Amino acid sequence: EKAAAGTLQQRLLELRAQAAGGERRNSRADLFRREERGRFAWLGELISWGSTLAKLQKTINQANLKYRAADVAGLTLILFIGAFLSLGLFIPILLLRFLFAALIALIPYFVISRKRASRLAKFESQLPDTIDLFNRSMRAGHNIQAGLDTIATETADPTKMEFKKVMEEMGLGSTLDAALHNMGERIPLIDLKFFITGLILQRQTGANMVAVLENLSMLVRERLSLQEKLKAATAQQRYSATLLCGMPIGFGIVLWFMKPEYIDILVNDETGSKFFMYAVVSEILGILVIRKMSSPKI
Repeated sequence: EKAAAGTLQQRLLELRAQAAGGERRNSRADLFRREERGRFAWLGELISWGSTLAKLQKTINQANLKYRAADVAGLTLILFIGAFLSLGLFIPILLLRFLFAALIALIPYFVISRKRASRLAKFESQLPDTIDLFNRSMRAGHNIQAGLDTIATETADPTKMEFKKVMEEMGLGSTLDAALHNMGERIPLIDLKFFITGLILQRQTGANMVAVLENLSMLVRERLSLQEKLKAATAQQRYSATLLCGMPIGFGIVLWFMKPEYIDILVNDETGSKFFMYAVVSEILGILVIRKMSSPKI
């Protein structure tokens, strides 16, 4: 032990001397393991900057689609380049072409986001009945695994699909906690996370979570009911907002066919192009603001 302590002390002194003098002795192995950088390491860092592809892949998985993030990113780039070159035949304004090309290129992402939102909304609407079914299974004397298996066989998609994945992961050797956390990653709903937390606590502490889950089921039902009432109360306002946002676009399309010389001034004239750019940017910002105001979160 004294020899080992002496060796360790000597090594620490050498490392301190290297750090102070900026020298590196080749006769000694480096204490830290360092990965060798390739010649094109900067390209990998550029692609993975901000974890954009990882976030996109996570969104795709939550939408239950089979696409890969790299393929979607490649399609987005192709759409942008194709739209930018095609719009050059009609729109000479560079910035306006860039804006329209970016909107066209984001169509795949909008489709994926729409699919994801629809799937999560359907799962959320089924969650109260899912919790009640699990509670009935627990009252019948079944354990947690049996209750989850009941959900995986007696419910409809997407709830059935997600709980089947949980049972498959457990069948392949995964722990219950890990399988439930993976489902929480695929379905990022706060109510589902409460349900998962309740199951994990019940498994670890042995507490009676049936009453807690009953309250959670009632809370989810009340929140969904309030959300539907809010949608019904704001239906007229949302319809008016849609009409206001669509009127400039529809009027511009009609004017393009009936009076093309009016649109030609906005496209080819320098002053007209500035006003046209201001109108397009204002329209986009107005749509985003109205959409935010007409979609409150509960």
